[in-house]
Amino acid sequence: MTSTNNKTDISQRKADHIDLALQPQHQASEPAGFDRIRFEHNCLPELHLDEVDCSTMFLNQYCSAPLMIGAMTGGCEHGETINRHLAEAAEQCQIPMALGSQRAALESGLAQEVRKWAPTAMLLGNIGATQLQQQGVELARRAVESIAANAMVIHLNPLQELVQPHGDRDWRGVLDAIEQCCATLGVPVIIKEVGSGIGPAATQRLMDVGVSWIEVAGRGGTSWASIESARIEESREQQIAAAFIDWGMNTADLISGARAQSSQLGVIASGGVRHGLDIARSVRLGANMAAMAQPFLQPALTSSDAVIEKISVLSEQLRWAMFLTGSNNLKQLQSAPLFEA
Repeated sequence: MTSTNNKTDISQRKADHIDLALQPQHQASEPAGFDRIRFEHNCLPELHLDEVDCSTMFLNQYCSAPLMIGAMTGGCEHGETINRHLAEAAEQCQIPMALGSQRAALESGLAQEVRKWAPTAMLLGNIGATQLQQQGVELARRAVESIAANAMVIHLNPLQELVQPHGDRDWRGVLDAIEQCCATLGVPVIIKEVGSGIGPAATQRLMDVGVSWIEVAGRGGTSWASIESARIEESREQQIAAAFIDWGMNTADLISGARAQSSQLGVIASGGVRHGLDIARSVRLGANMAAMAQPFLQPALTSSDAVIEKISVLSEQLRWAMFLTGSNNLKQLQSAPLFEA
């Protein structure tokens, strides 16, 4: 296959991902586990809503809320429009934004203009773990430099790669590549999954090689196995993939499990985080931040203002949850009583 055809294939795949991610049938059939987490209602909050402060610090930078625009897309027709709207909203709302995979942009040699749209916002670069394994830390360094990234996300997606035609099957050496990246890159490294979750065993292995931040990205949100299966034309491959559509671990369980393993590990909740109450639940379970991608996709296709409005609604939902638990700030929310029936 020629380089041009490869770039065309990647662009088409990214465009398919956007279209399919908007379709409800590709959202997980089982919830992320947040519905099991019920706060004890505080009917005597002794607060004024205006006093509730949901701001936080993330990687030594101020954020108006513990909310991050999760990795979404890049390298297709709508990618630039989506990323511009997301970046402009991140800049105005003072929340971080993680880019989608930078592989296509780096391979094409096209400079990414996202920093121009978000000159002071926290931007997180993003490359695949197998690309790091194949091309080394220099790839991550190029990804950081192309957007002046504040941190680098390395995504783990073995199930998606199995379902995806011509996906990466060789995952040998990935952990060594991550260790080298943590030691030499020069910006914080965040390891994330894409919907099957980072469990206790993998969390420990990652911490052992120097990882200080993980994004659990558990089951409960967009199912990439379902999306990639929908793109498969061969019925045999679809039959194989069908058994794995709901593969993975629930997000809520992963957050509390990761926090129980280490009080020092930075934990980002993602995978089925759908509103501000889920953000509040994530913080209560032990997450430092919560990332959302799919809920921002439709607004991002519309305008920056639509994304800003979505962020405003999510932040206000979080503040309501804090008010109704008597939590003046996020530290208090972390110990808000839960209701056990």
